[in-house]
Amino acid sequence: MRLMFEEYPVQGRIFPMTIDDKPLSIEIHARPGQPLGMSPARFLREVWQKRPLLIRGAFAGFENPVAPDDLAGLACEELALSRIVIEKALDSRVRGNDDAKGRRADSRWELRTGPFAEKDFATLPKTHWTLLVQDVDKWDADVAALLANFRFLPSWRVDDVMISYAEDGGSVGAHVDQYDVFLLQGLGQRRWQIDERPDAPKAFRDDVELKLLRDFTPTHDWLLEPGDMLYLPPGVPHHGVAVGPCMTYSIGMRAPSQAELFVDFAETLAESLPEELRLSDADLAPARGDGEIDDAAIERVMRAMPWVRFAPLSERHARPSQKSKWMPASAGMTTSVDGIPEALLRTWFGRFITRYRSAQFAAPPPRVPGDAAFAQARERGAHVRRNPWSRVAWLREGRGATLFVAGDAHACSLALAKRVGAHDEFALADVRDARDLGVLRQLVAAGHFTLLRARKA
Repeated sequence: MRLMFEEYPVQGRIFPMTIDDKPLSIEIHARPGQPLGMSPARFLREVWQKRPLLIRGAFAGFENPVAPDDLAGLACEELALSRIVIEKALDSRVRGNDDAKGRRADSRWELRTGPFAEKDFATLPKTHWTLLVQDVDKWDADVAALLANFRFLPSWRVDDVMISYAEDGGSVGAHVDQYDVFLLQGLGQRRWQIDERPDAPKAFRDDVELKLLRDFTPTHDWLLEPGDMLYLPPGVPHHGVAVGPCMTYSIGMRAPSQAELFVDFAETLAESLPEELRLSDADLAPARGDGEIDDAAIERVMRAMPWVRFAPLSERHARPSQKSKWMPASAGMTTSVDGIPEALLRTWFGRFITRYRSAQFAAPPPRVPGDAAFAQARERGAHVRRNPWSRVAWLREGRGATLFVAGDAHACSLALAKRVGAHDEFALADVRDARDLGVLRQLVAAGHFTLLRARKA
């Protein structure tokens, strides 16, 4: 089929157009001199970070460079990063059965981390386990030579070659990676399933140590032979299961998160700033003595960070309920603000300033009062006293407030925020709002306040 150099969007992704207006198949065959089945330029333009692609025969006549025993030996090395994942059926009668979503029924997962000893492998079950070893390209020259086939990518984007060996049924479960990966079948067969839908569910299970998907419904199902290679862009749910003993080579790409980029850059920027540049308030007006962080203080914080772009005033002064969660303006993400919204800055500063330069932190009491005991103490005239190590401040939020105590934020009434900010000790009976009483009980449970018996007349 002759392909044209045109594109059109399909379900949020870009697919190349063919002469008969059919999208390029998700499964293609390698060509002589083109292991990707196309030129590297076209792969980058039409596939890279846009859609999955299975390339049959990408490494024609592939010879497995690492024997399973050698991989197990490497996993015993002190400096090697290795793991073993074992899938166990809760009921042996259902072992090997898959549910409608491509997962084994009634199974639990066990994660073991290396380095391992030879005896560890002798105790493994006959099936349903996987050994994974990271950075094998740093240990083995033949494995490192595989990276020459990916020189069309910047060398600094290549992370490592991870090799997995699995016995029949071995898997690491349905999961999602946040980086590009080429999955090269090296030995035996592996069944790969993916969910290519843009809105595929990506919530994790909370009952396992591994980050496994709670729901997985595959849209594609393949059996890969040695030399076949599956490319997956970030965020595509997938599940690989060994069909008999098999080895898979995962060529992963280095993709730092936006959070990692920002933190590292901020640390680099901070190193260049002189100590004398600080938050200043030469224009300070007399405070009310109740711990409020007012709008003037927030403006000073903004001025102290001139390298940060904040939202326009019209956006910054919008009520919190009118603002969407801030997201960076990048591919696949949208933001309703041109810069960092003030709501995010305000919350950050309240947390930051109440834990800044704290030499000690509050410890929870040996006995934490329950709801009934707390209510009874209030009826008996109990007081609460603030821990001197727990710094407090608060911000107005509409008709209410956000109370900050030693870096923690609590939504409460203006009355409680002012009371906590202005008084080190007060009677519980002075607080009538149920939500406020709940906040105080949390603060007592965390050790920020001490519950005191009623004073005798």
